[in-house]
Amino acid sequence: MVIDMRRSASVDIVRPNGRLALGDGVDQFREAIDGILNGGGNQIVLNLAEVPMIDSSGIGALVRFQTALRQRGGAIKLVSPSKIAVLCMRTTGVFNLFETYEDEAAALQAFGTA
Repeated sequence: MVIDMRRSASVDIVRPNGRLALGDGVDQFREAIDGILNGGGNQIVLNLAEVPMIDSSGIGALVRFQTALRQRGGAIKLVSPSKIAVLCMRTTGVFNLFETYEDEAAALQAFGTA
């Protein structure tokens, strides 16, 4: 998995490319988000446009980080999750924990930045 990361104002934008599944994909994702948390970040736009699949390990990581960010007054906002990712998150009952947006600009605007 390749993860592109950048910052816009106070929001971290994370763009993983590959499967968010048990093994390297989830491990790399955890490292990237842990880095943001350790750096004091609490607002993340997670662009899932290039993530074709999320398994239970990936969903678990998303929920863990969403919980941690909410405790800090922040959140993860999802951008362009695939139909399979949405189905997996709905099946496990966690989809409603996340706000979803069509594009990064809309997600950034929801955080109050443009």
